[in-house]
Amino acid sequence: MKHQPFGKLPDGTPIELYTLENASGMQAGIMTYGGVVVSLTAPDRGGKYADVVLGMDDLPGYLKGVPYFGAIIGRYGNRIGGAKFHLGGKAYTLPANDNGNTLHGGTQGFDKHVWTAKPVNGADPGLELTYTSKDGEEGFPGKLLAKVVYTLTARNELKIDYTATTDKDTVINLTNHSYFNLAGQGEGDNLQHQVMINADRFTPVDKGLIPTGELRPVKGTPFDFTTATAIGARIGQADEQLQFGKGYDHNWVLNKGAGGLTKAAEVFEPKTGRVMEVWTTEPAMQFYTGNFLDGTIHGKGGKVYPFRGAFCMETQHYPDSPNKPAFPTTTLKPGATYHTTTVYRFSAR
Repeated sequence: MKHQPFGKLPDGTPIELYTLENASGMQAGIMTYGGVVVSLTAPDRGGKYADVVLGMDDLPGYLKGVPYFGAIIGRYGNRIGGAKFHLGGKAYTLPANDNGNTLHGGTQGFDKHVWTAKPVNGADPGLELTYTSKDGEEGFPGKLLAKVVYTLTARNELKIDYTATTDKDTVINLTNHSYFNLAGQGEGDNLQHQVMINADRFTPVDKGLIPTGELRPVKGTPFDFTTATAIGARIGQADEQLQFGKGYDHNWVLNKGAGGLTKAAEVFEPKTGRVMEVWTTEPAMQFYTGNFLDGTIHGKGGKVYPFRGAFCMETQHYPDSPNKPAFPTTTLKPGATYHTTTVYRFSAR
């Protein structure tokens, strides 16, 4: 592992960039601002490594406003409807930063804070990031101690372990918001990527992208990725859910095994042969197809990020769970420990 300065915030706070490298030459660059995965390389079928995540060349690029590229998302990933929820008989009001709803923890979520970094000594290179979220931050109750450990394994995996504790009842839903293009960052759109999602159901949404509460079967809909299907195959269909999301921007209910890590998804990019598998302990995954990218962002190396120029696979609990008692709970109580693991595994064929 090596680390280097990556600029300073306007208040002078220094930001560091840590680069993990495994024995086969795969690299992951992670900065302390937002715990952002700045770069991640993966081999093609010829063994050539390329950066497969969208990002910026420098800190000012991130500070001028990007759509959560590579960041740790919290305290609550995805949306909370109406920017409020009740817990323990109390009402909590959050920032309404997304059409009257709360998105990705509010206006100053975990993606906009500086994390404390510590290298992890082990068989595989790792980086531990910690952040203390104050009681009442962005409207959420409880002082939350969050820890995220990134590990780059010998199997060409980026493993992410999330842990948190609280001193008051709160809600939590941590995830990572990396934007992937397996052809290489900035190498065109994602429509030829072939996607398999191990899920028989998804959570349909209203116009504000808040789940209705229904768990709808994917069979017979454009949301059926139980067998590998190109992203572009059905994304343009006249389906109300696709119109609400401007493409895929929905939560799939994963077919979970007996607990532990189970396979959530697999993506294959036919031109390069790159394969990404997603394994997780989480019950769900948001699949988002870069529908709000529009070619105005010039990323790493000056590459233009076009409409649908990447996809996200954000492992998570369901959106708006604090307002949906039938959904798996996202409540964390004092004395309990929140812990989830997600693995992004890369190979080629």
